[in-house]
Amino acid sequence: MRRRRNRMVAEINVVPYIDVMLVLLVIFMVTAPMLEQGVEIALPEAASEPLPVEPNQEPVTVSVDAQGQVFLNVGDATTPIDLATLSDQVAKIVRQRPDAQINLRGDGTVAYQDIMQVMSALQSAGAKNLGLLSEAP
Repeated sequence: MRRRRNRMVAEINVVPYIDVMLVLLVIFMVTAPMLEQGVEIALPEAASEPLPVEPNQEPVTVSVDAQGQVFLNVGDATTPIDLATLSDQVAKIVRQRPDAQINLRGDGTVAYQDIMQVMSALQSAGAKNLGLLSEAP
């Protein structure tokens, strides 16, 4: 504390706060890539515009891996489900949120027939906003 004209002036040492903020930044930078959920899929590359996302509603993602197994990003996303279960689960979601965005992630090596069967199951469940995801080239 220094004296200025007969008054005490307190100075705040901000160095410890900067150190804490830098440590938090490093922690977030390390953990952020690990937070991506879902099944490892090699998406096909295509030049396309990103889909618009509603700010308060997270899209539902359905994934099809290289073996043709289907995964829904609700709950345990590492257990494959069959098309009937997928249709039932998506129908419940669509009943709660009729304008829900459903994104389909398909591995680039999966058969076109498998993707079409999943799309058909999603449409029969009442999904109206269906998008296909791809990687940027």
